[in-house]
Amino acid sequence: MLEHGFVRVKCTDCGFERLVGFSCKRRGFCPSCLGRRMSDTAVWLTEHVIPREQIRQWVLTLPWELRVRAGYDRQLCALVLDTFIRELQRSYRWRAKREFGLPSVDDAFTGMVTVIQRFDSALRLNVHLHTLVLDGVYVKSDDGGLRFLRLPRPSADEVYDVAFRTAKKVVAMLEKKGRSADGASHDEGESEIEPALCRVTTLRAEHRRRGSWMVRAWAKENVRSSSTDSTSMQATASTVGIVGESSGCRYLARPPIAMDRLTEMDDGELRYELKKAWRDGTRFVTLGPYELIARICAMVPPPRFHMVRFHGVLAPNSRLRERVVASARPYVPPNVERPTPLQLPLFGKLFEQPDAEVSHMRRKPWAWLLRHVFAIDVNVCPKCSGRMKWREVALTADAIREGLARAGFARGPPKRKSAPLGQISLPFAKMRRA
Repeated sequence: MLEHGFVRVKCTDCGFERLVGFSCKRRGFCPSCLGRRMSDTAVWLTEHVIPREQIRQWVLTLPWELRVRAGYDRQLCALVLDTFIRELQRSYRWRAKREFGLPSVDDAFTGMVTVIQRFDSALRLNVHLHTLVLDGVYVKSDDGGLRFLRLPRPSADEVYDVAFRTAKKVVAMLEKKGRSADGASHDEGESEIEPALCRVTTLRAEHRRRGSWMVRAWAKENVRSSSTDSTSMQATASTVGIVGESSGCRYLARPPIAMDRLTEMDDGELRYELKKAWRDGTRFVTLGPYELIARICAMVPPPRFHMVRFHGVLAPNSRLRERVVASARPYVPPNVERPTPLQLPLFGKLFEQPDAEVSHMRRKPWAWLLRHVFAIDVNVCPKCSGRMKWREVALTADAIREGLARAGFARGPPKRKSAPLGQISLPFAKMRRA
């Protein structure tokens, strides 16, 4: 929001001005900040991590009770992820041993990237795993190099085996710790891990109102799906192809809320349109303002919990990583259409393009991402193609009020209301001391 601070930029040629708001730097639901994270993650994965090999996407969904608990219990979420990845690696290595006649499964090396998603199309807490797997294995050749061997599409039985073994091991580990997968028993201190998140996520799991029906999973074309009887844990595998563009990675790292699908109705209720209709014909869900806030709070991930994980040869500590990621897609400068400048440059090119240098940075500047993803150069004046440079940084209330008044917007930042009675107190100060 511009009312909370901005940068005023001005064209050095024609004097055109615009205001650029600051990022709120919040985790979990901000469409703007998570849109930046989506683009940044997608560019990094496609250009610096994932090699140009065949990719297969695996998705692991959990029982509803387990999804709720994994939403606030980071140890449980990590346990499910580690178990699923180990079973995927086991499946690929044994399939490679049988397919290519390898002496040992230890001669096969796999590579995977997992994005943990905490939401579904109805804005409910729904922790599930999206894993991009190099659809084959790397083996060492006689000259010491690495060679990629592509595996055939997994059968339904092989997908079922991954889901069944994952569910079996997760249940065994939970029972070993005195817990159950159906939520019938809990640890004494389980609700003390994240007490506020526990209350919010449990409320969203138990409270049912119009629009909050459960989604039933089914297999689509080119998808192999299997479910276990004990925990209803489901794994699917679908072909992605060669990741030459970042659209697939952007989908995995997308924000939970699409503002263009959220509408306020006349009675004050909020209508959220589903991207795809459910099997029973449902096309939207209706939520009250406080219910929407509760769902948003439940989607906020725990602090210091990585939502993107790397495994196998793509892991940061892998000795083979540098030899594998070297085949990632090379950087190609975007073709940005700029307006014709009013005055011809006297000395060579009008602008220098530092894209090649910025492309190697882990966290890209937002202006670079806009130019790379949407072919929009915010550093170029839309009227005369001159260079836009920042002239003022508005941080205080007086500076914000004056800048907004000069630009013709509302005067001053909005007043913040005090917290209502009975609001959940989040233990952020306690977590900092810990």
